[in-house]
Amino acid sequence: MYTFLLVLLIIDAIILAAAVLMQAGKGGGVAANFGGASSSTSSVIGSRQAGDLLTKTSWWGGGIFIFLAFLLQLMSSRSTGPRSILDDIASPAQSQTAPLTPEPPSSLIPLEQATPPTLTPPTPAPTTTPPL
Repeated sequence: MYTFLLVLLIIDAIILAAAVLMQAGKGGGVAANFGGASSSTSSVIGSRQAGDLLTKTSWWGGGIFIFLAFLLQLMSSRSTGPRSILDDIASPAQSQTAPLTPEPPSSLIPLEQATPPTLTPPTPAPTTTPPL
């Protein structure tokens, strides 16, 4: 059923695009609707225009497209809610047992055995006095 509705949506999109592209330009555009240019008789706000086949096809195609898109969204294959990526980190064995205590790394030296590095003072540069 989902695939069938998806095919219908694609066919409707093609028909809608063709109907919109084949319509003749009405002139004026958005500026004519708000008084920026002379108002034509076929404008949406002006007098009612005769509903020709391409206009009706555009309206019906747009309505069917929105309806099918909404229906397909409701039927989408994602039936579960969103999951956190943190759910993938914890395995089922760890989630049922008590939390583990971390083991100290064996490569660290205890503080008692650690010796501070010896610093040798820098050797002073030989100083020479300039001849007078």
